[in-house]
Amino acid sequence: MKNYDFSNIFQAGRRKAGGNIFYQQQYDESMRIRWHGHACFEFISDENSIITDPHDGKSIGIKPPVSNANIVLISHDHFDHNASKIIKNEHIVLLSKNGKHNVRGIGVEGFSTFHDESNGSLRGENTIYKFTVDGISICHCGDLGDIPSEETLEALKNVDIIFVPTGEIYTLSIPKVIKFLDIIKPKIIVPMHYMVGGLSMHLKALDEYLDNVSKETVLYVGNEVELFSDDINEFKGIWVFER
Repeated sequence: MKNYDFSNIFQAGRRKAGGNIFYQQQYDESMRIRWHGHACFEFISDENSIITDPHDGKSIGIKPPVSNANIVLISHDHFDHNASKIIKNEHIVLLSKNGKHNVRGIGVEGFSTFHDESNGSLRGENTIYKFTVDGISICHCGDLGDIPSEETLEALKNVDIIFVPTGEIYTLSIPKVIKFLDIIKPKIIVPMHYMVGGLSMHLKALDEYLDNVSKETVLYVGNEVELFSDDINEFKGIWVFER
């Protein structure tokens, strides 16, 4: 697997305007990314909050998300990914919506993929979502079970941040994760959907994936990071969120 350049990385999530080298960007828009466990991430900007694949916590043995998102993207209709009812305020839900959509001014594109290696005959279909927040392109793979079509791969190439399942069992095998990412060539890789403490589902541990990459490319970023659009070229590698 390609080794990503970490020479310009600074500590994510600790950037403040004023009094340092980032002072000139104090008026820029920023996006915060927060992990709610499993495949559930929230992308928070000034105008919108997007949450992906929400779970209800109790059904899978971990803490439930606490979110006021107004856009909910659901990759497939399984219980550990479709709990939009936990969102506290009024929101728009896209459930397995392939094609191009405009949601509260944000362009969202869904790509049809499979949840298994048998064209969906075992676990059905899965939707990969690609969208842009504050100039940063994001790809959330849901429960991707096999490498997508050439057309989909081409559309996802060079995305800024990709969220990919690494817990095997119900999703891509680690060799296929590595092959998929080598094709896409994202700037930042975020593993998700792996075994954590308390999780009642049987998944592989994160180390099953990390053992196949250079440790120098891995950055532990905590539960939340804040990014400005002109930051993105400063970050390359694998981000591990914690909760």
